[in-house]
Amino acid sequence: QVQLVESGGGLVQPGGSLRLSCKASGTLSSQNTMAWYRQAPGKERELIAQALSNGLINYVDSMKGRFTISRDNAKNTVYLQMNSLKPEDTAVYYCGLDQIPGGRSWGQGTQVTVSS
Repeated sequence: QVQLVESGGGLVQPGGSLRLSCKASGTLSSQNTMAWYRQAPGKERELIAQALSNGLINYVDSMKGRFTISRDNAKNTVYLQMNSLKPEDTAVYYCGLDQIPGGRSWGQGTQVTVSS
């Protein structure tokens, strides 16, 4: 089993920044993909970016520019740096890990609220 623990969420003013962290533990494959998603109230969960264990990084086009994903394989941790935050970025942010075998695992989510 895989456990994912997110941290770093909170309340931030518009234009501010936050850095989210997600640490994975448990039975981890040497090859996996860690990703960040978010789910706003009343909306479906959406992908932000992926960071593969081989170093490749993918962003959803609409998320490019203000969000930066990175990972530390030695720490089994993925990060999401979020800058110039807007009220519409308010959501629960989830970390996901894909590997074979095992499928997809989810963290519990961390709330990000952008408000003045």
